[in-house]
Amino acid sequence: GVFEMTEQGLMEVPNPSALFLAERQGEVAGATVFAGIEGTRPVLVELQALVAPSPLATPRRSVLGWDGARLAMILAVLQRRVGVAIAADDVYVSTIGGARVTEPAADVALALALASARTDAPVRSGLAAIGEVALSGAVRPVTGLGQRVAEAARLGFTEVIVPATPAPVEAPRGVTIHAVSTVREAVERAVPRA
Repeated sequence: GVFEMTEQGLMEVPNPSALFLAERQGEVAGATVFAGIEGTRPVLVELQALVAPSPLATPRRSVLGWDGARLAMILAVLQRRVGVAIAADDVYVSTIGGARVTEPAADVALALALASARTDAPVRSGLAAIGEVALSGAVRPVTGLGQRVAEAARLGFTEVIVPATPAPVEAPRGVTIHAVSTVREAVERAVPRA
C-alpha cells in the first residue's frame, strides 16, 4: 500500500498513480511516464533525465530512485544501438515523488527520457512506455502488460509503447498501442527529433 501523513494521521492513498503524477507539466524534454507494478497494483511513475555537456574527462552519473548499473547499460545501448551520442555527457536521472523503480520494465521509459533530454525534444504528451531493454537493443516482454496499459488509459494516457509480443495487448478505448521490437523503434516513435 501507499500511505501519506496527514493531520488525521497515516492515511492510505487510494490512487498512488495520481499522487506520483500530480505535478506533471505536459511536454518537457527529458520526462517520460512508466507504467509499473508495485506488488499487485499498477502504478504510473514519471522518470526524468537531464543530459548536459561535461567539462570533465569522466562524465558525472547521478541517480535517484533508479539502479545506477542499469542506467549505465541503457546509456551504452542508446550510444551503440540507437546512435544517441551520450557517452561524453553528464547524466542525471530521477524518479518523481520519491518513488523507487527497481523493475526492468521501466527500461524503455528511461531510454526515451534520456534520448529526449539529449536532443531537447519532448516525448509526446499523453504517452507512457513499458518494456525491458536487452543489450542487443531489443525490447523484451514484461509481465502484467494488460494491467499496466489499463492503468495508463484510466489516467488519461492516449498512447502506450509496449513490447511487440505474439499475443498483442488489447487497447482500451481511446488508446493507441505502439508495439515495438527495438529501442531504436521506440525512440523514433516517441521522440521525433532524436
